[in-house]
Amino acid sequence: MSAASVVVVRRALAAAVVAVAGFALLAGVLVPRLAGATPYTVLSPSMEPRYPVGTLVVVRPTDDVRTGDVITYQLRSGEAHVVTHRVVAVGATTTGEPRYVTRGDANEAADREPVRPVQVRGEVWYHVPWLGRVSALMTGSQRHHAAIGVGAGLLAYAAWQAFQGLHERHARHDPHEPVVAGRTV
Repeated sequence: MSAASVVVVRRALAAAVVAVAGFALLAGVLVPRLAGATPYTVLSPSMEPRYPVGTLVVVRPTDDVRTGDVITYQLRSGEAHVVTHRVVAVGATTTGEPRYVTRGDANEAADREPVRPVQVRGEVWYHVPWLGRVSALMTGSQRHHAAIGVGAGLLAYAAWQAFQGLHERHARHDPHEPVVAGRTV
């Protein structure tokens, strides 16, 4: 393989790594934060095949829950543990308060307890397979620091690429050619 081919392959691999890191940063941190959404990691196979274990689901708040929506809700209002399941029926109490019957796509039966609106964290907006596996390995503070590190790394890489481009352009310039207004004639 020639030196030029090695440079092309190295640049393509670097661009792919940067693209993947940038996508992960956007999908898992920036977009949810800007949109007021919350990322969660799927920890059980109850929503397979659509949302396999390790999928990152990004949930945004909703007041309009309908049959067929996939929602994330607290098992008990005010507690941290959440479940992401599909709404299979919408009903109401005798006082008119909505109740949502949910079921995991891979489950044969509906969940035992209907979900109250106060338990609903939101509706699944989008999902990214495998990204939740990475997220699950870190604490909230570690995720925050990792996002800052990835962002700083992407900026450093962009600056390095710009410097390399200027250096290559300067290296190709013949110092004996006349220059007019910054351009070689």
